Amino acid sequence: MDAFETSDLLARVRASGAPWLEFLRVEAMSAGLYVLPAGAADGQRPHAEDELYHVVSGRAVLRVGEQDQPVALGSTVFVAARVPHRFHSITEDLVALVVFAPPESP
Repeated sequence: MDAFETSDLLARVRASGAPWLEFLRVEAMSAGLYVLPAGAADGQRPHAEDELYHVVSGRAVLRVGEQDQPVALGSTVFVAARVPHRFHSITEDLVALVVFAPPESP
């Protein structure tokens, strides 16, 4: 069994200075924490894997394709592989748990 505490993962993200921390990788999936400060620009590009975003804290809008979805604590959004998506209008520091299936390509 692997177990993780969000506070520990968040401390690791902040210490790294990068917005992304992958903390789990197994054959069928990978998972990480994505952190964007209020007002930040999200520069991600479509991924070759399906993704599931679960917002741990913060407030933003997630554009998936041509649709905007407001997200906040507890929001969960599925994004299919290769669909353009990005967070925008980040009004509160955003922390999201992201699960890729299969694992994100390096």
